[in-house]
Amino acid sequence: MRRMTAVGALFSLIVILMLSYIQDGSEERQGFTAYRLIAHAAGSIGDQPYTNAYEAMVANYKQGTRVFEIDFMLTADRKVVARHEWTASMSEQLGQVDQLPKEKQGARLTHEEFMETPILERYQPMDVDAVMDLMAGVPDIYIVTDTKEQKDEDIRLLLTELTEAALARDPALLDRVVIQIYNEPMLDMVREIYPFSSIIYTLYATTDSPERIIAFVKANHIDAVTMPEHRVNPNFVAKLKDAGAVTYVHTINDANTVNNYEKWGVYGVYSDLLTEPELEKISLRYALQK
Repeated sequence: MRRMTAVGALFSLIVILMLSYIQDGSEERQGFTAYRLIAHAAGSIGDQPYTNAYEAMVANYKQGTRVFEIDFMLTADRKVVARHEWTASMSEQLGQVDQLPKEKQGARLTHEEFMETPILERYQPMDVDAVMDLMAGVPDIYIVTDTKEQKDEDIRLLLTELTEAALARDPALLDRVVIQIYNEPMLDMVREIYPFSSIIYTLYATTDSPERIIAFVKANHIDAVTMPEHRVNPNFVAKLKDAGAVTYVHTINDANTVNNYEKWGVYGVYSDLLTEPELEKISLRYALQK
């Protein structure tokens, strides 16, 4: 009898924990944090990552993804384009070696050269105007900026050009632009340019302690924190949540890994391959609700 009572009590506890887990995961969220999947570099197309291509955004949008991280860099003539890096290896990965002279394969292209060099011979590169035109035409797309420039003056120019491109079309577009910052001082720079409503703090470039990061997130009302796998632990994730931020991990392409991090309280992931509907289907919360 006592054993049956103990088993019943344990079952009840498990049910309570499950219901709590479901409720915690399904709370109403607004803006980009309504979504758990952020497509890395616009998401893969034809299994090819890092393209930042127009067709990649369109294809992944059609599959249900709504939040897209875009890599932004400056061209040789100081225009803003969607590019991960100016290296020969990236030119090779994007299938542009035969399209570019040797001296251009690892160098910054001009804006004209960039826009007229197809990716994998068939996909269209995007500049900041193309990104904003796409956002203007599709009212539920969010972008997360990944500014690949290193100098403050270049980052400032890049974000200023992005802001002005949005304002020229519709100021409301900036409500769907999520600025990714890499350190504490960058937040001040961003807010001097425009009072963006959404910020992600990415941790791969900072050596600040978890305690300092938590305090910064809480004091500045940061929406989300994203981190590489080696920085994830359940205690850190829980304290970030208490500070008001959801947590994403990058870059995750395996469903089992997503589930493992979800058990630790991680809210979402950046991914090359997964889509928003796929993430929902493999979610433990989804399984518990069925």
